[in-house]
Amino acid sequence: MNIKLLTLTTLTLLSTQALATDVINHKSPYCGCCTEWTKHMQDAGFNVEEKLHQDMNPIKQKLGVTPELASCHTAQIDGYVFEGHIPAEDVKAFLENPPKNAKGLAVPGMPMGSPGMEYGDKKDEYSVYAFNEKGQVFEYRHYQGN
Repeated sequence: MNIKLLTLTTLTLLSTQALATDVINHKSPYCGCCTEWTKHMQDAGFNVEEKLHQDMNPIKQKLGVTPELASCHTAQIDGYVFEGHIPAEDVKAFLENPPKNAKGLAVPGMPMGSPGMEYGDKKDEYSVYAFNEKGQVFEYRHYQGN
């Protein structure tokens, strides 16, 4: 009986690890909200490695994040780019079914109430945008404020 339980537990742990997605989160060493977004992603089952940069502009330029889409941190997952405080559920949905030719998702700025930007019960209205290599952008999801 104990061997069956041990085997089942081991298989469960291994399958959970196999399903976890690796994230590289590029951020400033001084940004606390970016660290909070990392925790949000980890809580959602992602494996997140933080890479610290004194200047984020070269990273954003290299990964094709335009100034209009920019936020404080830039993440890479499976060849896609995720800019800013995107909810983990949107990242998961995108990865499961990426829009055709999409390069990634972005939440421009730092909207209050988005993951990592929580402040009491205050929530700004904001959108998550999908974007492609040509600079085309469309609304992927919208969140109501309060």
